[in-house]
Amino acid sequence: MIDLNDPVVRGYLIQLLGEEGITIIENMPEGEVTDEEIAEATGVLLNIVRRNLFIMNENKLAICRRERDSSSGWLTYLWQLDLDDIDTQLTKEKKKLVKNLQARLDFEEDNVFYVCPEGCIRILFNNAADCHFLCPVCGEDLTFQENTEMVDTLKERLTALQES
Repeated sequence: MIDLNDPVVRGYLIQLLGEEGITIIENMPEGEVTDEEIAEATGVLLNIVRRNLFIMNENKLAICRRERDSSSGWLTYLWQLDLDDIDTQLTKEKKKLVKNLQARLDFEEDNVFYVCPEGCIRILFNNAADCHFLCPVCGEDLTFQENTEMVDTLKERLTALQES
């Protein structure tokens, strides 16, 4: 079983589902159950339970099976948690994060930035030149921004992620 107290697992699930999703996972009855049974067992509103179940299903963290009532024709959805694949999902998220951080690092390294001293904007050199180095929001003179600290932070974060 997955350790929901693991900060990486918990952080991923909170980012994906929110606190209510954690409540659903922690209090979900064993075996196949309906969304109504889950809502009753967890105390979470039915529409929130359904939304979270579909998100979990899309991310391969829950299994859904449909059953049709032969007399009424109604479909019943039966749900079951399947957190065995969470490591695969975390690996995918890590790869996405590394890719995004690398793109941000490349952008920071390849560009020159100017900022408003009032904190209105941060813009590229070409855009600053188009504005005559005046803030388009407040009219203050734009100043060059040294982004070495940002580049170093991004590099450290990338190295840490690639080594873990």
